[in-house]
Amino acid sequence: MKLIYSTIAFYALTMSPAFASADLAKKNACMSCHAVDRKLVGPSYQDVAKKYAGQKDAVANLANSIKAGGAGKWGPVPMPAQSALSEVDAKTLAAWILAGAK
Repeated sequence: MKLIYSTIAFYALTMSPAFASADLAKKNACMSCHAVDRKLVGPSYQDVAKKYAGQKDAVANLANSIKAGGAGKWGPVPMPAQSALSEVDAKTLAAWILAGAK
């Protein structure tokens, strides 16, 4: 029984954050409007990462944009607010996007 718990704990602690974040994006329907490498309804994650590259507090700023939504940053289609998303999940998604959504 200890072996089973140890194995589960090992995989939980070593699961790739990128994999977890991709799942988080899918779970929250982010992929309905965004793709990693091409524009859909909204900008690609690669384009978002380029826009925020080198900015101070990029993760916090992008997480805020995810939660609050907005208009005019990427064209005429507004980003709907994702207010049900937790602060932690918004920052996790933002960090994943800024790291190239890999």
